[in-house]
Amino acid sequence: MGKIKERLIVLYDKRELLEQLVRRDIRLKYRRSVLGYFWSIMNPLLIMLVLTAVFSNLFRRYNMVNYPVYVIIGRAVFDFFQHATSQGMLSIIGNANLIRKIYVPKYIFTLASVTSAAVDFIFSLGAIAIVMIITRTVPSWHVLLLPFVIVQLYVFCLGFSFFLAAATVFFRDTRYIYNALMLGWMFVSAIFYPASILPEKLLWFVSNFNPMFIYIGQARDLILYGAMPPCQYILTGTLWALVTFFIGMEIFRRTQDSFILYI
Repeated sequence: MGKIKERLIVLYDKRELLEQLVRRDIRLKYRRSVLGYFWSIMNPLLIMLVLTAVFSNLFRRYNMVNYPVYVIIGRAVFDFFQHATSQGMLSIIGNANLIRKIYVPKYIFTLASVTSAAVDFIFSLGAIAIVMIITRTVPSWHVLLLPFVIVQLYVFCLGFSFFLAAATVFFRDTRYIYNALMLGWMFVSAIFYPASILPEKLLWFVSNFNPMFIYIGQARDLILYGAMPPCQYILTGTLWALVTFFIGMEIFRRTQDSFILYI
């Protein structure tokens, strides 16, 4: 507890630096972009339109409720995860020049990368709202619990990013392996197809050992179906977030003193 308290004190002291790093990451993403921040809304909308046009007829026989909203929720949540971890993975080697020049707690850079992705995700919620308005989907009060799911996902992304950032410093091939992994991960997260089409054994495995399936499922329950997620999803999602965070943070802490030798 003492170390955690110490890190929180340091983080508070460096809050202005963290804010500047988050602002920088967001500005760099939309630099020289005509639409700028509107791409946070336009991108998931365009992807939703393509997926709906391609797959809506294919899965019509499964009587899926409001397919456009179903797709855009899954895509927005997974995009946040992919964006956050991809940025977090490069957060140390991407700031190598700054790390060599001055002393700054190295975890600040990874934290800033994931936080900037979270800000981007909050903008993308506007795309979900637009699709709900167009499809006349009326949200229930359960949507007010969505921040709890976002916190779970944020903590999970942070822990996973700490691990990836440390791994990438020592093994630069990590980024290429991870990009390939993302494609497979997306396909087993039931983003554009109903989970019911998965074989029973695979569905059991995915619903217990794929945290993204769990977070997407919680978000859909709250936004689309107007219901509380199953207790299993809430407990499992929280457990995945906490375990991943503490393991990722510990690996990062144990290896960070050697970063300067490899960046």
